[in-house]
Amino acid sequence: MSVPLHYVEDGPRDAPAIVLSGSLGSTLEMWRPQVPELAKRFRVIRIDHRGHGSSPVPPGPYRMADLAEDAVALLDRLGLERVAWCGLSLGGMVGMAIATTAPERLASLTLCCTSANFPDPQVWRDRIAAVSDGGTGSIAETVVSRWFTPGWAAEHPDVVAEAQAMVAETPDDGYLACCQALEVWDHRPQLASITAPTLVIAGDADQSTPVEPHARTLADTIPGARLEVLAGAHLATIEAAEKATALIVANAR
Repeated sequence: MSVPLHYVEDGPRDAPAIVLSGSLGSTLEMWRPQVPELAKRFRVIRIDHRGHGSSPVPPGPYRMADLAEDAVALLDRLGLERVAWCGLSLGGMVGMAIATTAPERLASLTLCCTSANFPDPQVWRDRIAAVSDGGTGSIAETVVSRWFTPGWAAEHPDVVAEAQAMVAETPDDGYLACCQALEVWDHRPQLASITAPTLVIAGDADQSTPVEPHARTLADTIPGARLEVLAGAHLATIEAAEKATALIVANAR
């Protein structure tokens, strides 16, 4: 059963809509760098996943289909038949799920620093154990250390601090339940059926979903998809914000 997602809207209500969907442990605030430019020409809808930010925290475990159902229910609430979708990491996976279960709802798909599968699910089992033992606050610094390259992080301590706070303030139960979705996520067999015009954006220093094999698999398997690699780590949309925003704008329909 879907839950009512928290969202924030910017831009003209009569413009084409774009949904921005973020990473595990983030809130809709991670998309602030994109909003000013996108809002000039789109109705921008930023969402908090279930278990994150100001959205409800239903009992887990979650599956990616649950998160996709939440998003489609929001589109229905807003009266939006088709939207451009831009998702980073977990948000990209939700976009892939929608693209194969409700393809008529997506006019385009931008997949940022994301993956169709994690070959070693132990990483998520370890994360589940860590949060179970110490809560999201205990992992915030380690998680965010992979979101930005060291040099960029040193020059932007305020951004790093805000990112760590986002992770630490994510409800433990919601974070764990999303980790359980990631543990079993494997959308590779469905990628070839995606019909939305797709752009894959990767960070050249992304340790979480590196270009090889994650971004490359998406770009090589989704029909017509193209790959753009930016200088940055897992949150390349922040670290290389200007270039990322331009690519998102160009792919959106």
